[in-house]
Amino acid sequence: MSETLLQYLFTSLPFIVVVLLALLAVLGIGLGLVWPRLLVYPYLCIFFWMNSTSYGNLSVFASPGVYSRGSGMLLFPVVLWYVLGAWCCARIAAGFGQGAGSGATTYGAGGGQPIGSTGALPGRSLAEVPGNVASCNLLPWFWGWAVLLAAHTGAAFIAGVPVKDALAPSGFSNIVWMGPLVALMLLAFRTREQALELARFIMLAGLGRALFGLARWAAFGGDPNNVYANMNAIRIRLTFFDINDSLLCMLAFSIAAVQLFQAAQVQRVTLWRVLEWLTLGATAACIVLSYRRSAWFGFMLGFAILMLRFPLRRRVQLALAALPLAGAALAYAALRRLGQTRGGSGLFYDMQSRRFGPESERVLELKLVLGDILAKPFTGIGSWGRYSGYEQISWQANPDGGLFLHSGVLHVALKSGLPGIALLAGTVCAFILTARRALRTLPPELLPLGTAGVAALAFMIPDVLVGTPFPQVRTTQMLAIAMALPYVALAVGASPGMPVRAAQRHMRPYPVPA
Repeated sequence: MSETLLQYLFTSLPFIVVVLLALLAVLGIGLGLVWPRLLVYPYLCIFFWMNSTSYGNLSVFASPGVYSRGSGMLLFPVVLWYVLGAWCCARIAAGFGQGAGSGATTYGAGGGQPIGSTGALPGRSLAEVPGNVASCNLLPWFWGWAVLLAAHTGAAFIAGVPVKDALAPSGFSNIVWMGPLVALMLLAFRTREQALELARFIMLAGLGRALFGLARWAAFGGDPNNVYANMNAIRIRLTFFDINDSLLCMLAFSIAAVQLFQAAQVQRVTLWRVLEWLTLGATAACIVLSYRRSAWFGFMLGFAILMLRFPLRRRVQLALAALPLAGAALAYAALRRLGQTRGGSGLFYDMQSRRFGPESERVLELKLVLGDILAKPFTGIGSWGRYSGYEQISWQANPDGGLFLHSGVLHVALKSGLPGIALLAGTVCAFILTARRALRTLPPELLPLGTAGVAALAFMIPDVLVGTPFPQVRTTQMLAIAMALPYVALAVGASPGMPVRAAQRHMRPYPVPA
């Protein structure tokens, strides 16, 4: 009897799993239609706290990780399909909420003309109303990326290349998936309270990640993905090798710094001030002890953005107090790492143009890629292509050899040619225009959130120039999160009842007909 019951149980397990997944999907859709941001927070937790690389790890067995699960059958990972489903829920919720009418009147950016009795046009969020100060000028560019990817997919089909290769993350499909996340963030966080909640969540997530990294560094030997110790015989311990963990620390550091040092202080309880000071110290230490040069340079760029948000007197005070300490910490960390390098010296030892030795491979890689770019400047080698001569590079001796290179900008130029470079330049320019407006006009409550996004993008400039950001799902989605923050802050700042700074245009009263 017991054997029969066990047989029935094991036979029915697949059906039980399917039923449970269906119930979870229904529950998730229900929550998403009522509170869309509850679908965003689990997604953020995954990308904030789950590592995306095992490079440098000496473990014999390594799992593929959550960022590639499902890509074999579904072409893209499950996490990306999740963000698309969450966006659909948030879009439907916005349509129902704005179509039903809540009695709140919203006025357009150009004057006092009411947009509608629900805060926006039917089916459209406040952030998407044409002419509104919070209009997202990034979304048309992401549609351009989608069209370019579709064109490459069609060319691959004609050339007999499998579609999955054309849509693989080694091309530029991850850039396309940044668009749904930006749109989801705009739809999910649409009130002042929700934006402040998001800022605090990011700060606490960064603080928790930094404390975890520092505790592991102090007591358990640091990050096991230590390419410097395991592959280059450099005897150092890392907090995190993955640049995305340092990016999260930069986001949290920026929010805490602006909250503590901006001219117009926002009233908050003492506990939050203590947490902000703790975040400031822990995240900075975590970035320094990552021993990554791209993180060090990025931290200096992000810190420069933060300094521009403070009055001149406060800048001088912070410079006198913080720069000697930060400079000494970076100098010590640089000496610890660079003092043990072999075959070269200096901060850019691995970019020395030598014909033989591991120090020359970065330069050789760029030379090989540049030859392919000049050979096909208008179309690129295709999203599925491999650059010529990649076999000469030691780290390309694997099944993914030639599909990526250490420069995000050149990666786009290699794969998609001039159309991709034009789209990349347009996306960057669109963000810069909105970032300038956000930093000038946001009220003190929302300035930390908007500034954090801008500082985080500045932090990633070195990695985009000499790293591999675009083939990585986690990195591109973290970039999308950072890009969305100024737009979320602007959308909330443009809503009724929020104080605005003097740089914002005065709103004319709407003439009421007699």
